[in-house]
Amino acid sequence: MSRTPLLDELGVDALRLIAFSADRLSLGEGDILFRQGEEADTGFVVVSGAITLTRRGGQTYLAGPGALVGELALLCDTRRPATAEAAERSEVYRIARSLFGRLLNEYPAVTAKLRARLAARMTQNATDLRAIESTLRGR
Repeated sequence: MSRTPLLDELGVDALRLIAFSADRLSLGEGDILFRQGEEADTGFVVVSGAITLTRRGGQTYLAGPGALVGELALLCDTRRPATAEAAERSEVYRIARSLFGRLLNEYPAVTAKLRARLAARMTQNATDLRAIESTLRGR
């Protein structure tokens, strides 16, 4: 299960907690995992198979083994930004926000790693937005 970048940083004990506490779901091709706009309080790790994420307007992304789908829902109240459908027979771990919160409480090093990862992502997002804004002003 540790082929997921965010989860790779957690360490063996934290991964064990997730493996023993998360629900494992089997999906058939075409099964809907969740729909765009639904409230979200769980994330999913793709164990096998593939999940197609589709946004209104037709934007799609294929999430394969090791992908973490819905990671923002592990941290805060949000709505699903896309519909997730099994592209083929698939297995996923469903991780509840409460389980992830427990993990953050029991493993302070995990919390520090997550905070650093999110800070780096936010810094990169801000840099990207400034570049886009600069490009748009230059037109």
